[in-house]
Amino acid sequence: MSVRPNSPEARDIASHLHPYTNARKHEQTGPLVITEGKGIHVYDNHGKEYIEGLAGLWCASLGFGEERLIEAATAQLRTLPYYHSFAHKVPTPVIDLAEKLLDIAPVKMGKVFFANSGSEANDTVIKLIWYYNNALGRPEKKKIISRIKGYHGVTVASASLTGLPYNHRDFDLPIANIVHTGCPHHYRFAEPGESEEDFASRRAAELEQLILDEGPETVAAFIGEPVMGAGGVIVPPRTYWEKIQAVLRKYDVLLIADEVICGFGRTGNMFGCETYGIKPDIITVAKALSSAYLPISAVLISDAIYQAVADNSAKIGTFGHGFTYSGHPVPAAVALETLKIYEERDIVGHVRRVAPALQDGLRRFADHPLVGEVRGVGLIGAVELVADRATGDPFEPPGKVGLYLAERAQDHGLIIRNLMDSIAFCPPLVITEAQIADMLARFARALDDTAHWVEEQGLTGTP
Repeated sequence: MSVRPNSPEARDIASHLHPYTNARKHEQTGPLVITEGKGIHVYDNHGKEYIEGLAGLWCASLGFGEERLIEAATAQLRTLPYYHSFAHKVPTPVIDLAEKLLDIAPVKMGKVFFANSGSEANDTVIKLIWYYNNALGRPEKKKIISRIKGYHGVTVASASLTGLPYNHRDFDLPIANIVHTGCPHHYRFAEPGESEEDFASRRAAELEQLILDEGPETVAAFIGEPVMGAGGVIVPPRTYWEKIQAVLRKYDVLLIADEVICGFGRTGNMFGCETYGIKPDIITVAKALSSAYLPISAVLISDAIYQAVADNSAKIGTFGHGFTYSGHPVPAAVALETLKIYEERDIVGHVRRVAPALQDGLRRFADHPLVGEVRGVGLIGAVELVADRATGDPFEPPGKVGLYLAERAQDHGLIIRNLMDSIAFCPPLVITEAQIADMLARFARALDDTAHWVEEQGLTGTP
């Protein structure tokens, strides 16, 4: 890419440290500058149109340019552009939003705490669990079990929960009291001939052994996404959540459902917990809560947890946690309007109607020479690229082929996400069947381009 002096690309290179980006490579290639969005499409500064096949970062559920959300933000900015919830104060949209979240939660919850991102929400959960067990006189019960390939954020604590190497390497993570158990990806980690049910049983047995090895009196909680997102769109094997929850109940271990990606319709139900029969003690939400129009997240906690936290705050004199923007009235107003739109337009029903177009369409790539597995549910899915379909051997180095494919897709006007050679799809929930067909046609061209390149390069995998 040739970057013109004083262009937006050149100014970005000179000034901006990008997240999740190779900084040295960025100096050479420059950014894709996005200037406008409408519906499921975004447009760059040269006027080129793209289908946003990942809804931004799994989050722009209502697409781009939803006037009702713009109006909700504008009206709240005129009325009360900012206030906080510290020291017995609260703006009215925050009350309404807390009530609404408790009303639609997949299980009965007691209270809602607001933050600004999924990372902050999961970071808050760790503090709450430690605070809760101190309040109950169990200072040793502090360990939290996450999963390899799970994704829960990038703050010091939430990145420790995240089970991906790049989020730990050279950040000196994970911190103490965070441990990881096995990833529930049947295709990649099952033993030869092992059924999904048997694999789920083995993962549950491994979790139980980990709890016993650590000491049940030291293990406080287990966190998991109903469907793992950034780890590769990993759909749980049959009976997995049923068996995992039985282990947690046996050892008095709290269950945290990270609904940051799955929440608000993505899996074909309002919450991923409903799709998989999960009964959590704590739920975190973000992203589609406001269709990503403004930053907001929430932590929903059971009444039992709230009562212990409240008693401890009375003993200490305050609950010493919160952010300047916890319960900001403008994002809260936008989130309320987002939830109204979901109900009025029956977005969950729409997802159920169009999901087969995505899932069946993706599965048509299952016989492609580069494809090892296709997986997904609702309006989220992934196509995993492999060097050898018979053995499932990945390409070496991991991620190189997927990156090439993502770049070719961008050439064809499609933005998708490469997750170490798993290509993720998570389009806005408002996408139509015709638009899904268009998205998959663009992907097909990029996949064929990649197959030709792989053959030319003579790329192989590693057993």
